Amino acid sequence: MTTIPTIVVTPSTAADAYGRVDRGDGASAAAGGDFSATLTRAMQGAIDQLHAADAHTAQALTGGGNLTEVVTALSRAELTLQTTTAVRDRVLQAYQDIIKMTI
Repeated sequence: MTTIPTIVVTPSTAADAYGRVDRGDGASAAAGGDFSATLTRAMQGAIDQLHAADAHTAQALTGGGNLTEVVTALSRAELTLQTTTAVRDRVLQAYQDIIKMTI
């Protein structure tokens, strides 16, 4: 069973990150803390979650598998899809708001 990756941010690491950004250091990107890497990991986790649900469903259709595992996998996949859709909608809304700004 796979889990959705989480990111833990402590106050000290947040303060350190703000300090690096304020100084203009490029060390945060080298440490793998950039937005692109985080987004890539999150999307890969979502894809893995959907594939796991698909595999559990296929196994159940062939007569194998545990019904509880199938329902759990489908519920997690549904939640993952809803979360991904909500994030996508927020990103598109932010993009549209930026486009509407006057310079």
